[in-house]
Amino acid sequence: MSTKKQPRKKNFSTLKMLGAQVQAARKAAGFTQRVLAERLMVDEETVASIEQGRRPLMPDVAEAMDVLLDTKGMLAAGVDKLPEIDQFPMYAEQYMVHEREAVSLSWYDNAVLPGLLQTEPYARAVLCERVPAYDEDELATKLAGRIGRQEILQRKCPPTMSFIIWEPVLHLRVGGDRVRREQLRRLREYAERPGMSLQFLPMRAPSSAGLDGPFTLLETSDHQHLAYTEGQRGSQWVAAPDEVSVLARKYAMLRSQAMTPGESKGLLDRLLGDQ
Repeated sequence: MSTKKQPRKKNFSTLKMLGAQVQAARKAAGFTQRVLAERLMVDEETVASIEQGRRPLMPDVAEAMDVLLDTKGMLAAGVDKLPEIDQFPMYAEQYMVHEREAVSLSWYDNAVLPGLLQTEPYARAVLCERVPAYDEDELATKLAGRIGRQEILQRKCPPTMSFIIWEPVLHLRVGGDRVRREQLRRLREYAERPGMSLQFLPMRAPSSAGLDGPFTLLETSDHQHLAYTEGQRGSQWVAAPDEVSVLARKYAMLRSQAMTPGESKGLLDRLLGDQ
């Protein structure tokens, strides 16, 4: 079943407090971090990061901990009651945790370029289009968060990635001609990266399996298949296998409808040559 949560934001101190509760409950139950991680089927580092307040406790993990540690719903309630203070909605944080550790990512977008591929000037220009506008502090926080996510591209073993983008996105002069040209050059560089496929869905394509809007598919390090969809009024974290399957089939159809990676490189070369 897909889940949609209202925005809930938090700061470092609240994460540390919740992490301390996890640690106390774990010790009271007689578990080491390693044993708890094994029971939860997550990495030991994940448990350590939660206890130290460096990583948010996700709702599904909190519920599993409540069962294992016999905390009678205390941790799940703690996650649900986190004060609204700082940065990202909980469902977005849940996605970003999985994104950082993903072994594969498949991303379709038809409005702007995927955040993982955006240059900083392009990302800033996109965020500045928001209505109502972000204030300067919010803008700086959102921009840092978006660019920071691109660290997964520098991992020793980065995920296998596939991107399909509707061609008109390339023609939008978001931020002006200079920003657009720099962005197109970055895309051309990415198109040569091993383990990354970049394809464009032509403007004149007679069919599109992506008319319902952008979505992302990912495979986690423990081989769960999950998805994330975006829309005007919010985003959804999708975990139900039947719903993930529908999006996976849409993505497979989009790959057949899009230009090949080679044709997509050619399109970028032509656009760069025209400027």
